Amino acid sequence: MIMKKYFTILLLLISVAISAQEQAYGDGEWFKFRVHYGLITAGYATLKVDNAMVDGKEVYHIQGEGHTTGMTRWVFNVEDYYQSYVDRELDIPYRFVRKINEGGYKKDIMIDFDHDNQKAIVNNYKHKTSEEVLLPDNAQDMVSSFYYLRNQLDTENLKVGHTVDMNMFFDRGTHKFRLKFLGRETLNTTFGKVPTLIFRPYVESGRVFKEEESLTVWVTDDKNKMPILIKADLMVGSLKASLTEYKGLKHQFKIIAE
Repeated sequence: MIMKKYFTILLLLISVAISAQEQAYGDGEWFKFRVHYGLITAGYATLKVDNAMVDGKEVYHIQGEGHTTGMTRWVFNVEDYYQSYVDRELDIPYRFVRKINEGGYKKDIMIDFDHDNQKAIVNNYKHKTSEEVLLPDNAQDMVSSFYYLRNQLDTENLKVGHTVDMNMFFDRGTHKFRLKFLGRETLNTTFGKVPTLIFRPYVESGRVFKEEESLTVWVTDDKNKMPILIKADLMVGSLKASLTEYKGLKHQFKIIAE
């Protein structure tokens, strides 16, 4: 249950990776995250970007995967797969895929977005249903939001306490997503000393998280805005996700020389 919630939140949290004026990412970008309790590895998550075409439009095909590993797999097996097809110029999603198997709990959903007519076609392959749902303005899916914010929001002029709100559409409707900017910090990482921006997303408290502000995310304070570290204070203990590998960055990774 924790791994299920955490990977979903991870995809949402990665949306704080933001940049201004120019595109922060491109074809070939790839991230890998280690999810861990202390020294124990619970699983891994990846995100990658490729050029593609959908319905005659040039898009970025973004794929996110998450899975448990080792002993965690025996306790609660997770195999999650997400896809988003995002317009390269407009930063809007045309299609979103969510295919998950979390301890036997399965979903197999594809959503087609019609922004001109403000509707989304939700295809549920598990239940063999299809329905049309109202789509609000500026709606993003839970993967495309990451890349949209990286390109559109200006982090250089953010002030401590500033909040960012988004319409996040997945499954059958729109969900509000809010995060708060906490400031800047230099982190000691496996890559060296990295200048970071700190954000705190608001989450639902009571079931998995202790409080609404139980999550904190650190992203690189450069043009890439990569997530470096995510910490979640849970009802029992805490969980972290750390960036362990990357490739295909569009901009130089800023590391402070010793």
